[in-house]
Amino acid sequence: MLVPANMSKVAILIQKNYSSSLIKKLHEEGLMEIEKISDLDISEEKMHPDVEIFAKYELRLSRIIEILKNYHKEKRKIFSEDFEKKKVKRRDEVEKIKEVEKILSEIEGEVLLRESEIKDIEAKIFELEEKLKKLEYLSAFNIDLSWLKKSKYVIVKCGLCTDLSALKISDDVYFEYKKIGKKKEKLWLVLIVTHSSLEKELEEIKNFEEIYVEGEGKVSEVMERIKKEIEEKRKRIKEIENWLSNLYKERRIDLLVIKEEMQIERERREIYEKFRKTNYAYVIEGWCLYENGERIKKIVEEITEGNSYVEIEEVGRNNEDAPVYLKNPRWTKTFEMLLELFALPKYNEINPTLFMGISFAIFFSIMLGDAGYGLVMLALSLFAYFKFKKSELIRSWAIVGIMLGIGNIFTGLIFNSFFGDFIPRYVYHDAKKLLYSAKIFGIELPIDALHKPILILAITLLLGLIHLNLGIILGLYQNIIRGRKNKIFEEQISFIFLEIGAGMLIGEKIFHLWEIEGILFYLSIIFTLIGLIFIFKRKGPMGFFDITGFMGDWLSYSRMLALGLATTGMAMTINILGEIIQNQIIQGVIGLILTPIVLIVAHFANIILQSLGAGIHSLRLQYVEFFNRFYEGGGKKFIPFRIKRKYTEEIT
Repeated sequence: MLVPANMSKVAILIQKNYSSSLIKKLHEEGLMEIEKISDLDISEEKMHPDVEIFAKYELRLSRIIEILKNYHKEKRKIFSEDFEKKKVKRRDEVEKIKEVEKILSEIEGEVLLRESEIKDIEAKIFELEEKLKKLEYLSAFNIDLSWLKKSKYVIVKCGLCTDLSALKISDDVYFEYKKIGKKKEKLWLVLIVTHSSLEKELEEIKNFEEIYVEGEGKVSEVMERIKKEIEEKRKRIKEIENWLSNLYKERRIDLLVIKEEMQIERERREIYEKFRKTNYAYVIEGWCLYENGERIKKIVEEITEGNSYVEIEEVGRNNEDAPVYLKNPRWTKTFEMLLELFALPKYNEINPTLFMGISFAIFFSIMLGDAGYGLVMLALSLFAYFKFKKSELIRSWAIVGIMLGIGNIFTGLIFNSFFGDFIPRYVYHDAKKLLYSAKIFGIELPIDALHKPILILAITLLLGLIHLNLGIILGLYQNIIRGRKNKIFEEQISFIFLEIGAGMLIGEKIFHLWEIEGILFYLSIIFTLIGLIFIFKRKGPMGFFDITGFMGDWLSYSRMLALGLATTGMAMTINILGEIIQNQIIQGVIGLILTPIVLIVAHFANIILQSLGAGIHSLRLQYVEFFNRFYEGGGKKFIPFRIKRKYTEEIT
């Protein structure tokens, strides 16, 4: 667990006629990442001719599924799929193609036709609605639409005008108008009637926009007909949508299953692009976990009946090109994801997941530090863990939530915080009453964080010093496994000596924590000088910034105190607010009912807000302060050539 899992290089030479069977077996077993890793002077295989066939089937199925899914209005489950994997018999690609052709012939044409019909209807509805908007303007006069045209002797126009004076172009132009603009807005609906000889003058009128709608009959009658037509078309759309939705419910699993099988077949053929070839053979290269090497060799020999050559070589830690596979306990899976957000370790680098997980939980629990909030977090996490059994992602986050919940219960009891000061304020009615009382190693428990911040600060700085030195020790171990023993004194021992020596001197001369005499005093000076010499030898004058940088990183752990006090302070403020509502603002029965509601909502909001802050700052202490001591990152994740089955389970 301290370093990524041991990897091996794999090189396989087989005759071409065995390739299909071997690839299928390797795909099913998922033991090997196939990749070109050597500079062989032989040609590379081109794309398999069948890739395009299966890719097209996959694309057509995806399109049909997406169309049907868009029209399926049924409530979907958020965290888990509402289906069981379908058992499918092992078949060759010919049988799978026959099945996909059968399914597509049954539904593809009809689905595309129905979707096209919906789009056509929607386009027509849009046209009718635009026409309806125009008619709404004309409804102010409710004229017959057949009037709005040019005849032999008369022109009738209707439109919007922002300047009535512009219409007075001749005494022979008759117009009526109605104001439709709101308040001081200058906008009128105008009906113009004039002799056809004045057509050119009408076209030159400014500030007038004609509204023309084809049709016959009164505006109100035409509007009524259009509304009915729109309603009928929407009913037709609803009928088609229901048909598509029902089809999705009926054929969903069939479509998803056959699509997954097409995807698997495509992946098996795409992998050929990573092969090298001769006229009669393929060279397959890649990586595998060291413990799986013999199993791969056995598979190849069985498939090829011994007509193959397999070379499996363990990769040394000096190889930075090898992919990375982290072997961690199950509870650290979520922290693996958080580590990947920063960077995976290189193959010859420390795996910090375990240390990151433990320290994250400790720091988060100090920053939130409330037993009541911890109980809420624990209850919600346990519910999620047992409720969503099918979702590995949710269960892994739930495990982290359980850890953090327990951690916050523990730190809350230490710092005397249960929903802030809820118990002394609402239960004991005595502001000085504590949750419990105990004395361990001379320290009185619980510690009142609000009134003893210096003690909490000392605890957080001590934890920070331990965390930073853990990083230094891991860096020392990393230099050993990398064979860089000359850097141990420059990068790690120098800081260890400086911490010991300077720490002894500062503790005596500045903080008066102890007295050192004789040989201890001289040792502290020697240790300090040795540390400084190595630091400045490595960095020159810039070594000064290494020292101040270390001090800055150490002081950064004081944020645990700040966030812990913020949580307690906010919780106390919420409790005071509830007390004011009950005793001063709304007294009696209503106050007794309203106060718990306010407390629950406000405390829950505070849990979310403070948890977010604690999570972000706990991660920052890992990424910046801790990783800065030893971690580089930049590793490539081990991704084996493996079937990913979500909807199917293959049976013989």
